[in-house]
Amino acid sequence: MNDFAPQPVSDYSRLGPIGELMANPRVSEVMVMGTRDIYVEVDGKIILTPLHYASEDELMHVIRYIVESVGRSIDASSPLADARLADGSRVHVAVRPVAVDGPLLNIRKFVRGPLDMADLIRLGSCSESAFGFLKACVMARANIVVSGGTGSGKTTLLNVLSGYLPDDERIVTIEDAAELQLRQRHVARLEARPAGPEGKEVAIRDLVITSLRMRPDRLVVGEVRGAEALDMLQAMNTGHDGSMTTLHANKPRDALARIETLVLMAGYDLPLRAIRAQITSAINVIVHLERLRDGSRKVVQISEVTGMEEEVITMQDVFRFIRSGMDANGRVIGRFTAAGLRPRVLDRLDDLGLPMPAEIVPLFHETVESMS
Repeated sequence: MNDFAPQPVSDYSRLGPIGELMANPRVSEVMVMGTRDIYVEVDGKIILTPLHYASEDELMHVIRYIVESVGRSIDASSPLADARLADGSRVHVAVRPVAVDGPLLNIRKFVRGPLDMADLIRLGSCSESAFGFLKACVMARANIVVSGGTGSGKTTLLNVLSGYLPDDERIVTIEDAAELQLRQRHVARLEARPAGPEGKEVAIRDLVITSLRMRPDRLVVGEVRGAEALDMLQAMNTGHDGSMTTLHANKPRDALARIETLVLMAGYDLPLRAIRAQITSAINVIVHLERLRDGSRKVVQISEVTGMEEEVITMQDVFRFIRSGMDANGRVIGRFTAAGLRPRVLDRLDDLGLPMPAEIVPLFHETVESMS
């Protein structure tokens, strides 16, 4: 079977040569390198395709169609743009003069498949008990940060976790390019906008501040990567518990350090201890993902923020993925293990009078019985 054989292009027919790649369910990402090469990601591996655009004008026509469809513009004076396709796929574009060898188009396809706990468990991304704990965190209105590298599955996991949000709460989502697919009815979606002919820039930070005037029960911020980190922490600390966001980081401890750096970008002369105190009181759980050598994406660590000791934020692991090697097909093998300590966040379930999810009762039932 030819991995890149033409497939029905449906709504992708205006994308030129990459239309068939977008319609191919095996392809998760498309990377256009000017008129020279088109690469794709298949099962976590980057592969060169035999396709290409005939001319730079043809490629620019496609790029303008994508970018202008979401009310943005792209030209030499504004050579960078983020956008999305109608199916939710995330698009990033760079054109001349910043793209030296010709326009660069990157599309990360929106995957409609694994958007619930059962699918990700079947794919080996996480264990049933670990997901049960995350479900408990959402029910208990814990503030959750999903961390990881590029392409590690942060947005996919955020979508899964959002599925546990109650239908009777008002949810406000804030994104650079709207791609979250919440199933609840009462969802107010906000999307950032770069400066352009239509008006001034509306940054993520502006939207976080605006959202607090919209009476949200929960905030879901697609990604924190700037000074909005300070506003997010303040929101979490002033009654908007149960909020969620993602963050680029190499491990949970690095995520805390990155949040410190982002808060400092807000321009206030805050003592480091004060920032760490804000982080400690705002963030309850960090879920860390990695894309492993075999291309698989896994939750490799779930950690709980427990407090401060002098100048240091303290954490404890709740679940961890322990790697044991590679199988004959080159796939990473390992197991998800629980640390054994009862997470403090579960006390919030008791305070709210909510039952513990069945998936984690076997892990913590002895502790519960000893406290009852």
